[in-house]
Amino acid sequence: MIDNPFVTNGYAGPEYFCDRVEETALLTNLLTNGNNIALMSPRRVGKTDLMKHCFQQESIRDDYHCFLIDIYATNSFRDFVNIFGKSILDTLKPKGRKVWETFLNALMSVRSEISFDINGNPVWGLGLGSMTPPQTTLDEIFAYLRTADKHCLVAIDEFQQILYYNDNQNVEAALRTQIQQCPNANFILAGSQRHLMSEMFLSPSRPFYQSVVPMSLYPISLERYWAFAEPQFAKNGNRKISYEVVETVYKRFEGITANVQRIMNMLYMLTPKGEICNMEMIDKAIDTYLQLSSEYYGELFRQMPEKQRNVFLAIAAEKQVRSISSGKFVHKYHLPSTSSVVSAVKGLLEKDFITQTDNVYYVYDRFFQLWLEKTLYS
Repeated sequence: MIDNPFVTNGYAGPEYFCDRVEETALLTNLLTNGNNIALMSPRRVGKTDLMKHCFQQESIRDDYHCFLIDIYATNSFRDFVNIFGKSILDTLKPKGRKVWETFLNALMSVRSEISFDINGNPVWGLGLGSMTPPQTTLDEIFAYLRTADKHCLVAIDEFQQILYYNDNQNVEAALRTQIQQCPNANFILAGSQRHLMSEMFLSPSRPFYQSVVPMSLYPISLERYWAFAEPQFAKNGNRKISYEVVETVYKRFEGITANVQRIMNMLYMLTPKGEICNMEMIDKAIDTYLQLSSEYYGELFRQMPEKQRNVFLAIAAEKQVRSISSGKFVHKYHLPSTSSVVSAVKGLLEKDFITQTDNVYYVYDRFFQLWLEKTLYS
């Protein structure tokens, strides 16, 4: 049993999953009716947990092979193929030897890189940097998907990352072709950088145009989050929380699920059993989390190149910047030039330090913003 019901480290099952009833039904129905989906949302509103939740639905759980491939940390097409293969193998291993052997038999190009542990279970080799060429291995992975004993559902998380690969200029076209030629599998291509995802799927000049059903995910409403939070707070100790407290936390973090969950986790932790969580505890919860995270944010800040750091500080000071390359913004914060700001912004966007919505730029991690305000501006 999980003592604190406000889970902050991934999907812990339907009991701890907040609402998303309509979105779950829609995504599940789209998948089970043979659609490929482009799922677009900001980071930290719960798209990964939604995909995991859908994979646990009764209409999917036992009748499909479900694979979640997180490519956020990949930097190349080779990395992509490596993570793709490893994720499939790791998912199939608990299903028995016959199931995972079928997959391994399809991977002739990397069989020498597969080792076995003391129990005879396969281990995806760390030496796959020698995989040559990765396109061959990708062909083999899709050959497995086309012939698997169950229909396959493949979710590729942070799909826009493929646009940053520099070792294969045709990765979009290659994946589009593979997916279109794989009737035994359906795909969720999920991404958090809306402008890049929109370019890939909504532009007539791109390979994925009109090949998927676009679906957007937005923050859970305050009313639905309150309906989830109040009974969760009462678990394991009959703690109580008011609507006013939940509303304040929700609005302070603009409804971003992961951030709200983080503070609710802290409030639950700070409230003694049988007691009431009050408004004064919100700032204490936020300060506690910032203190615990201070070294982490400090290291991130120190590692930024100087030009990026100066632009990052300027954006944080403004909170929201619309005319990012304007002379007014450049001069106000004594930045070197418009071109250097544009270059720094590109790097900050790629690293997710800042984000862009409707041409407005702001610090992506709300806690990072608060840490800067508390550490540098107070």
